[in-house]
Amino acid sequence: MGRILFVASTFSHIRNFHLPYLREFAAHGWQVDVACGGSAMDIPEAHNSYVIPLEKSMGSPKNFSATRQLRCLIRDNRYDLISCHTALASFFVRLAVMGMKGRPLVACTCHGYLFDQDTPALKRLVLSTAERLTAPVTDLLMTMNQWDTQYATAHKLGKQVVYIPGMGIDPQKLPAVSPQQAADLHAQLDLPEDAFVLLFAGEFSHRKSHPVLLHALAQLPERVHLLLPGQGSELEACRQLSRELGVEHRVRFPGQVSDMPTWYSACDAVVSASRSEGLPFNLMEAMYYARPIVASNVKGHHDLLAPGQVGLLYPYGDAAQCAHHIAQLLEQPELAHTLGHAAQQAVTPYLLPQVEGEIMGHYRDLLSQKGTLTL
Repeated sequence: MGRILFVASTFSHIRNFHLPYLREFAAHGWQVDVACGGSAMDIPEAHNSYVIPLEKSMGSPKNFSATRQLRCLIRDNRYDLISCHTALASFFVRLAVMGMKGRPLVACTCHGYLFDQDTPALKRLVLSTAERLTAPVTDLLMTMNQWDTQYATAHKLGKQVVYIPGMGIDPQKLPAVSPQQAADLHAQLDLPEDAFVLLFAGEFSHRKSHPVLLHALAQLPERVHLLLPGQGSELEACRQLSRELGVEHRVRFPGQVSDMPTWYSACDAVVSASRSEGLPFNLMEAMYYARPIVASNVKGHHDLLAPGQVGLLYPYGDAAQCAHHIAQLLEQPELAHTLGHAAQQAVTPYLLPQVEGEIMGHYRDLLSQKGTLTL
């Protein structure tokens, strides 16, 4: 059969979002390889794994070294298809195949452009230029929200642009959680019995805008507590801000956690302050557990929550309006229940059993262009 290379900035991205697709290709007899930046991780679903020196800074010399390594890897292993993910890795792997004779087909999954209509002009110019530069070698572009899809189509950022409902959240990884398990986590975190618990799980980065949530918390009653699992470059700054705002006793910074179903079940609402998203897994998982959501009104969030009015959206960066919506949930339990139930109903199209078949269908359509490859 064929040979496919999955590329992403980190191995954790592949492990978190793409293992079902690696397994599906392998089940059809394909050789499945993975190339990522960062620390190596075991990917049992892959036949071979390669560490590429990708760094988050676009202009880092190591990224151009990574481009050369990717070009050699692709040429030597004669891949038929490249599946690229995350903005940085997608740019450099597509740069690697440009000008290559007999190059492989390239399927690029956009997990959310890091720009939109409100992005400062220079940053938007740099990022959009990178996408236009690599468009000629993007045979299939899969986008996850309305804004990205419309932008990619209008600017012809791929030979074929299709919308997909994310990568699919797997119900088998989201088991039911008993009230006792949730109560045990409350006790472990030393939360008061009457606590109204908010949860935001995500990397501590500028884009996730954790300070907005801390400023909102400072405007809410003492019984409101905020759980912020995750790691990242902005973690210590957020710890310091919580102290400056006098809310450190109402915030928990547990670091990286693995048992997210228990955390969803232990909270009363899920919040997000992100500047931009593709189609965020954390909100889809919260929807699956029927949690009411308060989130910034940005692409990705809007796609999930606004069409069916299954969440409360506030202008990005507006801590006061964020606090207002949280107070609504606190004061109106029936509203929280209604939103949570509506969210659980609305998440059905984003479940893996539905999404996997759709995405594999797009891969099949792409491979049919070569004629000699099947899936």
